[in-house]
Amino acid sequence: MKLPLEIVFRNLEPSEAIEARVRERAEKLERFHQDIMSCRVVIETDHKHHHKGNLYHVRIDLTVPGAELVANRQPYKNHAYEDVYVAIRDAFDAIRRQLEDYVRRRRGHVKHHEPPPQGRIVELHPEGDFGRIETPDGRLIYFHRNSVVDADFDQLDVGVPVRFAEEQGALGPQASTVRVENGRHPAVG
Repeated sequence: MKLPLEIVFRNLEPSEAIEARVRERAEKLERFHQDIMSCRVVIETDHKHHHKGNLYHVRIDLTVPGAELVANRQPYKNHAYEDVYVAIRDAFDAIRRQLEDYVRRRRGHVKHHEPPPQGRIVELHPEGDFGRIETPDGRLIYFHRNSVVDADFDQLDVGVPVRFAEEQGALGPQASTVRVENGRHPAVG
């Protein structure tokens, strides 16, 4: 890390073992991003409870170019945080996920959900329980009556616009689901 790791203990005595665990987990963060500018870890307990059963609160502030990421493990939400090492593990897991998401966004590797392909029905063969869809690029996609969702196969007409999920069938491309475009639903019998 460019700046040193800062570890703060509040309402508890500093511990070399806890500090070693924090340093170990912080070093692993560098695998996900080489330009971490600072990492501040605060470990505290509620000062009102000095007996067995203290809950540990761990907060991690991580600064990277263009962002500050924060993981905050709240003790009142999880009694497993009576173990400081569980609270540390969960806080570092949360900051690691945030760091991975940040890196994906910076690289442009964010998932984009494509709308399903669209086309129009160009053939219907009720006697054979199938039809064909023409895509905008001129391909013909086979579909079976059982692939039609939210509409009745027997009420479909040639020319009706549809969206579909395409897969490779034994005889070529086929639609596994076919949905009539909004506003153009034929009557369901």
